[in-house]
Amino acid sequence: MSDMTETTPGWLTTDELDTARARMPILYVEAVPVRVDDSGEVTSIGLLLRIGAEGTISRTLVSGRVMHHERVRDALLRHLEKDLGPVALPRVPASLQPFTVAEYFPTAGVTPYHDPRQHAVSLAYIVPVAGDCRPRQDALDLVWFSPQEAASAAVQNEMPGGQGTLLRQALAHVGHTY
Repeated sequence: MSDMTETTPGWLTTDELDTARARMPILYVEAVPVRVDDSGEVTSIGLLLRIGAEGTISRTLVSGRVMHHERVRDALLRHLEKDLGPVALPRVPASLQPFTVAEYFPTAGVTPYHDPRQHAVSLAYIVPVAGDCRPRQDALDLVWFSPQEAASAAVQNEMPGGQGTLLRQALAHVGHTY
């Protein structure tokens, strides 16, 4: 019998992930959780509060990798539940057309998006949530902002790697330009 650690199919070990990140783009999904009124107008945007590896506090979107042999819809739902809790009640759109595709590069300045670990391609979605959100995993809190507050320089400056730019694109996509 092998003494290898059994892992969930589709997951890479830390070493395998580091090797893959060094050689090829990794597919991610990102979600901007929103609350909407009865007419479908976005009334607030939820941003996660996290502590980074360096001990810095930042605001982030829901995001994570798509596993091998996992549908994009399933990855999106998995990361929404992981970050917002099991009763967030996300309403993933029937059509999985992202509002944008963000390319994160390990070299700053290639695009507005930067991830020093890897080249990543991220499909970005706006997802209304109707339930009670209780952050899990490495998120400390979820704070709801009005669209105008979310677009402010103060909030944008707390978002690493270009996620502030992504948030502004999401706001523009739903008709909120500031």
